[in-house]
Amino acid sequence: MEKLAALREHMPMPDPSFPIKIHPAGNQGLAEGATLFPHHWHEHMEFLYFVSGKATIECGSVPFSFQTGDLCVVNSNELHYGISGSEDLSYHAMIVDISLLHSHSEDAIETKFIAPITHNRILFQNRISDDAEITRNLHAIIGELERKELGYELAIKSHLYGLLALLVRKYVSTLREQDEYRTRLKELERLAPVFSYIDEHYKDKLTVQRLADQAGLSRFHFSRLFKRITDKSLVEYLNLVRINKSESLLRSKRLTISEIALATGFNDIYYFSRTFKKLKKVSPSEWRNIEA
Repeated sequence: MEKLAALREHMPMPDPSFPIKIHPAGNQGLAEGATLFPHHWHEHMEFLYFVSGKATIECGSVPFSFQTGDLCVVNSNELHYGISGSEDLSYHAMIVDISLLHSHSEDAIETKFIAPITHNRILFQNRISDDAEITRNLHAIIGELERKELGYELAIKSHLYGLLALLVRKYVSTLREQDEYRTRLKELERLAPVFSYIDEHYKDKLTVQRLADQAGLSRFHFSRLFKRITDKSLVEYLNLVRINKSESLLRSKRLTISEIALATGFNDIYYFSRTFKKLKKVSPSEWRNIEA
């Protein structure tokens, strides 16, 4: 996993001795098509529970659509990316370090479940819908963290065990899906220097050969691998990164749209505007007004 370090997001916890945190729900105030978070990964599991609205979350290279009541499960070390699907989007984001549930002795729970989950030998389906038991567990954990009454740590651990039990019983990925995940993870390691290079040099003219060299691959093999991993051509991925970078610049209103196009690697303002509208469903000027 060392090669993926450039895409790793460090997750400091409010209480390192009890490593769980929740970003509370609330209207995100984001336009449809806005970036929720860029491509990244972390060692902790993450649960995104959608209170209202719609979103698309890409786990690995597979996009999933979510709406009110759905749950997105992001496995440990899984590359993910999200965009808003509606202006009324609201969701809880719960990040859990599974070490919280480690046993100090090699008991059955540790051997059969906790250690395999920690090391990605057990993987869960990314999209869960219409599961009242899962929802009750999540709401109970959220409530305990909000109130922090005496013994809340005990209550949270009990609900986390309950949540994992439900996931193990009903939502473990198939062997084929797990094999595909491990293959994809190895391929992601190979392309990690490329993703890092793009993120640092997105303003430059980036050729297939220049990026293939970063991965130590021929142009042909690089293009095939890149398409397989991202489900996008290099041009499509570059445009996505550049357009996502332009979002904050448009919000700040310090630069003109022409200046923003140049600042994000587009030499043609008309191409920038067409690409922006294709990806975000509105023009740059309309986006700037929505974000005002």
